Parts: sequence; C-alpha cells; structure tokens
Amino acid sequence: MDDFIQTLESLILNSAEVSFSFKIKHMKFTGIILLSFLFLNCKKETIKTEIARQIESKTKIETIENPTDFYEKLSNAAISIIDAEVVYTPAYVGIKYPNGDVPAKTGVCTDVVIRAYRKLGIDLQKEVHEDMKANFSLYPNLEKWGLKTTDKNIDHRRVPNLEVFFARKGATLPITKNTSDYKTGDLVTWMIGDKLPHIGIVTHIKSENGNPMIVHNVGSGQVLEDCLLSWKIVGHYKYGN
Repeated sequence: MDDFIQTLESLILNSAEVSFSFKIKHMKFTGIILLSFLFLNCKKETIKTEIARQIESKTKIETIENPTDFYEKLSNAAISIIDAEVVYTPAYVGIKYPNGDVPAKTGVCTDVVIRAYRKLGIDLQKEVHEDMKANFSLYPNLEKWGLKTTDKNIDHRRVPNLEVFFARKGATLPITKNTSDYKTGDLVTWMIGDKLPHIGIVTHIKSENGNPMIVHNVGSGQVLEDCLLSWKIVGHYKYGN
C-alpha cells in the first residue's frame, strides 16, 4: 500500500512539473508574439515619423533672424513648433478657456495654427468664440454639425470655422496654382479627397524646387513639408494684428 501511494505521489509530481513546464513555455511563446506585435507597431509609427524627419533633414531649417513684420514672426513661430512626434488626434477634448490646448503631444491641423498664433499673443480660441457668439449665423455650425450654440472646446479647432473667421477678420487672398503667390505667414486651406478640410501655415523656407514649405499636421506630426499643391486649395488668407 505504501509503495502504491509513493508511486501515485510520484506520478502527480511529474504531471505537475510537466504542466508547469508547458505553462512556462506557453507563456514564453505568448510573450514573444506580444513583443513582436508591439515591435511591429512601434516600427510602423517610427517609419512614419522618420519619413518626416528625413524630409526636414534635407531642408535647411532656420528662423528669420530679425523678422520685420508679423507674418515673418508667424513663420518663425510655426517653425518653432515642428514636432514629428505629435500624434494626430481628432477626438473631442474638453479644454480650459481662454488659452486652452489639447495635450502637447496630440493635435490636428488646426492646432498647428492655434499654437503658432498663441506664441505671438493671439488666442484663436478666444477670438473665434467671441466672433462666433456675436455672429453665430455666419458660421457653419448649424448647417454642418447641427449645433445651435457655441462650444469653446472645439469651435476654433474646426477648419470651416477658421475659414469664416479669417475671411471676416483678416484678408481673403486669390487662390492660384502659382506657388509664388503664397507668401510668408499666409494661411492655406485645402480639401483633401473632396471630404477632409485641412489647414497649414506658409513659411519663409523654400523646398529644393523653390516652393514655399508648409507647417501642418495631416497625420505625421507637426511637420514642415513641400505640400502646397498636393491637394485642392480652397482658401487663402492673411491674418495678423
């Protein structure tokens, strides 16, 4: 009887060791799969930001040493916020008012414009809100989004609203396919694929082709790119104090 019990205990222990060994190996295998998945995802994001960095690295990026007007200062401000690691994040976010901003490493195309102007003491969140509050019917909120009142969190972060604001408070300039018509500090809006409104700032920096380069964010961070004629231009503005 004692021999039988000892044999049974031995079988149980051996079984437990096999089971434990299998679990450890299974955990190691699962861990390898997870690490590989994470590596591939990180690799994909790294490639996206690296492309933007390579484009920037081929261009001599220097601010204007002694800017003579507001628009040269705006170009400098746009250059100063270049950051390929900013993640394109179109989600609705509640922010403070005035001078509210989404988290620094997130944002969309409008946040590039908002952040650049804020460096020059202009709070587009406040400016757009006040004008929209007084002239709500002139803005597309009701028609496009079914809104019946202003929203300090998002109004200034929508391209169609900025187009109305810049046209009202700034200057509307001709839309052409001649790149020399787009000057330092100009604001350009596009319609990408006939459905995605986009906006960027024209800088003083020229590409290898002589085109004015744009600071914008269309998914690869706040970057400097030769993209003026990449999409259909639908708006051309100048706005400053």
